[in-house]
Amino acid sequence: MNEDLFGLDNLPVASVVAADGRRFAATRLGNRVLDLSTLDHRLFAGGTLDAFLAAGRATWRQVRAAVVDVLSSDMYRLIELADVRPVLGFKVADYVDFYASEHHATNAGRIFRPDGEALTPNWKSMPVSYHGRAGTIVVSGTRIRRPPGQFRTESGVKFGPSRRLDFEAEVGFVVGAGSPAGAGVAVGDFAEHVFGVCLLNDWSARDIQGWESQPLGPHLGKSFATSLGAWITPLDALAQAWVAAPPRDPPVLPYLDDSGSPSGLDLALTVSINDTIVSRSSFASMYWTPAQLLAYLTSNGAHLRPGDVFGSGTVSGPERGNRGCLLELTWNGTEPLALSDGTTRNYLEDGDEVSISATAPGAGGRIGLAEVTGRIEL
Repeated sequence: MNEDLFGLDNLPVASVVAADGRRFAATRLGNRVLDLSTLDHRLFAGGTLDAFLAAGRATWRQVRAAVVDVLSSDMYRLIELADVRPVLGFKVADYVDFYASEHHATNAGRIFRPDGEALTPNWKSMPVSYHGRAGTIVVSGTRIRRPPGQFRTESGVKFGPSRRLDFEAEVGFVVGAGSPAGAGVAVGDFAEHVFGVCLLNDWSARDIQGWESQPLGPHLGKSFATSLGAWITPLDALAQAWVAAPPRDPPVLPYLDDSGSPSGLDLALTVSINDTIVSRSSFASMYWTPAQLLAYLTSNGAHLRPGDVFGSGTVSGPERGNRGCLLELTWNGTEPLALSDGTTRNYLEDGDEVSISATAPGAGGRIGLAEVTGRIEL
């Protein structure tokens, strides 16, 4: 991705490993990185972001201001981005994945319930979601094993490698400051708890998922891997990206009302398979906003912990070229997708590499969200 997308108005953070094996927390400026332990050894001890995330919004802003000062004055030596390898930067505490795009939910409903209503009766009353497995979140670049599982065929129920492996282009939100048990987080307190944003690929085995999700939700069809972008863009870098949310009909209940301020995010996502762009979508079109997702997942008294991650669900738009997964792009395999090498895809094949990137308005022009990538292997 263009290094100009990672200027002083962005400054994403990650945990990286150098060629000598040393792990350290870093922030990125263009194609170079700054070792954050040179600013605060205690806060970034062990090379992780755990203590930093838990420290809260005031500390996040203090560190960001200090980084800007340092990088503006060339006070510290920077390291080439090519000389470090990003790793998962924090301990993932919990993981929840949502279903927040009306376009995606409508398409999925038309595929699976062609003779019924596309949206379920509850969909516009609350953000539908499932509680995932935190331990299966992996950092961008990790190879993705094709999962085995149980699925139904014309000749009966089988067990074997998934034959309908899919990607889901999503936006992930990383929680820093926790919350007490029994107390929900109001929509207006979103920025007090969420440190930043990264891209997320919630890999899905559609054949396994379809057979097991009767009547409960996804489990083994999702829990084999979820890829998370290594570099987290702070919310403070996205101050220019907030936009009005789409109209809601019917009106939401008061605890989910986020109409007091712009609550949608103007993120432009691009998805490629083997370097062929297959989708471009806008996160601004999502029906449910990030603040609503956080308010909903804590509304029963569930508490937040540093390192919690929640995903938006597939980001899709109104046209075929805006659809954020192969389930929609190929209409469940009935409309093959053409790639630039002359091949077609119904679902992912071994060796396929999926890359998701995004940009957003920033203080000095557009900024980038670091790519999340994964290659399929048997």
